[in-house]
Parts: sequence; C-alpha cells; structure tokens
Amino acid sequence: MDASPLRRLDDVLTCHDTPAEHISALANPLDRLIALGPLPPPGAGDTLLRWRVLYRVAACDLALIKLYEGHTDALAIMTELGVTFDAPTDARWAMWAAEPPQARVYISDDASTGEADRITLNGTKAWCSGASIVSHALMTVWQDDQQRLAAVALDQPGVNVTDRGWQAVGMQATASVEVDFDNARATLIGPPNAYLNRSGFWQGGAGIAACWLGGAQALARALQAKAATRRDDTLMMAHLGHVDVALHAGLAGLRDAAATIDAAPDQNHQRLALRTRALIEHSVEQIITHCGRALGAGPFCRDRAFAHMMADLPVYLRQSHAERDLEALGQRCADTASGWQP
Repeated sequence: MDASPLRRLDDVLTCHDTPAEHISALANPLDRLIALGPLPPPGAGDTLLRWRVLYRVAACDLALIKLYEGHTDALAIMTELGVTFDAPTDARWAMWAAEPPQARVYISDDASTGEADRITLNGTKAWCSGASIVSHALMTVWQDDQQRLAAVALDQPGVNVTDRGWQAVGMQATASVEVDFDNARATLIGPPNAYLNRSGFWQGGAGIAACWLGGAQALARALQAKAATRRDDTLMMAHLGHVDVALHAGLAGLRDAAATIDAAPDQNHQRLALRTRALIEHSVEQIITHCGRALGAGPFCRDRAFAHMMADLPVYLRQSHAERDLEALGQRCADTASGWQP
C-alpha cells in the first residue's frame, strides 16, 4: 500500500456505500481493496496504519472487513513465516482457523509424492468465511496430533463449498459455511504448530479489535448526527457523552497496543492482546447500548445501514471468547508483574 493509503481507501469505500446483503456483492469491493496493495504486517513498524485501515473498512461494512481482514491476515502470516505460495497477485485469500471438534481437516499420507511440502487434505472445515468467492485459503489442518498450516487453491477437484453451517442473520453476507475436502492438494506452510507459536498470532489477534471498534464508530456517527439536531435533548447528550468516552478509550487502547507491538515485535504479546480485546469489547458493548437507548426504534426500522450494523456487530464481537479470555488474562497477570503505573 502506497504513501496515501487512507485517501485511496476512501475512493474504494465511497463506491461501496451500503452494506452487502449477499456474499456475491462483496467480490467487487474486496477486489478493489486487494488492488490497493498489501497492508503492512503487524509488528513491522506500521501496525497502527494497518489497524486504521481495518477500522475504516469495518465502519463501512462488517461483512466486507471480515473477508478483507482474513485476506490480509493470511498474507501477513506467510510473510512472517518466510514462505511464498504460487498464487496470482489478485488472489482473494481467506484465513480459516476455527477448530470445532466435529469438523477437522487431516493430512493424508503423502509419502509417495516425493515432495515433502505437497500434501493431500481430507475432512471438513467449519466457519469458512467467504468460501464461495475466495480463490485461496490458508488454514489450520492436522497431521496426527500436530496442528499445521496449509495453503490450498479452492478451484480444484476435491474442494466442495457447501451451504451447511451458517444460519446467522447478523454477518449473513460472509456466508461462513462448511467446506469439504476430499483428496484436495495443498502445500504445507511453516513448521508444526506455527500458527499458534509465532509472535504474530497475538499481534493479529489484537488487530481484530480494530474491526469491532470500527463498526461501533459507525453507530457513534449515527448518534452524533442525530444529536446535532437535538441539542436540547439532555438525555441524548448524556448518551453521546457515554459513547464518546467509550470510543476514545478503545482508540487509546489501539494506539497503545500498536506502539507496544512495534517496539518489541518478537515478544509474546498475549497479555497485551487479551487486554486490548477486552477493553474494546467493553467499549463496543457500551456504544451499542447507548446508541440503541438514545435513538430508539426509529433507525432500527428505517435506517438500513444502522440496522445492518446493529445486527452484524454483536455477531462479530462474539469472536471474543468473553470470560474465557478474561480468565487467561487473569492468569497472565497473576504470573507476572502487571506494571500498573501511569
């Protein structure tokens, strides 16, 4: 991405001025985002720029950012691991790492191929966002009891994008269905357990929170626009004050996390990522509540973009693991000095 990424980004988003209702409507705007060029990977000195782009796209369409963030994540992971995959420059990548116990993809025995990194995949991958329109996927798979990463071209025999497994109303356009693999060819990316063990795992995990906050900012803008016409409504002004505090707390958390990651990109930033995600999750929940209470039923029923965001954002926010993540954060705080100083 060149020196004016945010200005060029505005041109793309202006052409996508309403949230997509169906996965097919995301193909063109996703291509336009990809054509801007790769985002700086997290931890490379421009983490905040990366997150600003994610934030801006999310404020436009959460289904679009779900696919675009997956594309940028896949590229960043391969860059971090120093691995390339022979794919067109305009390839649409997905990153699929969900591992529910009832849906796993396994590597079959490939001893006869003579190529150690060329493998065959069998099984089912769940929650595959964008499966019907992406061209390639970087995904977690299993080799015996070890997790591996594999890159796979999806336009080949043995890959079946189903219509199973996605009944959501919110985030409906992502079409996060199940994909079946039947002797599909793929390429191993990195060593065993590379997905979880690399430094970028937590750096990328923190970046998801920029998407959540971007969606909340769209709601905040709707409240701000209404409040500008109702300055004598003291309750609406109070709700807007709550939203301002919550949004700025989230933005401060993003800035702090980006600076910390760029200052020490090789460190394990699990605690930072968990804290940042929890902070922004709380901010987003506050913004959802106060915008809904301040604006009432009107925009839920008459403002398509607002209603779409109110349906999509709680679903996307559940990418957080809530109290399970907070418990993990507590464990990290108990084990190490927390540095709670101004």
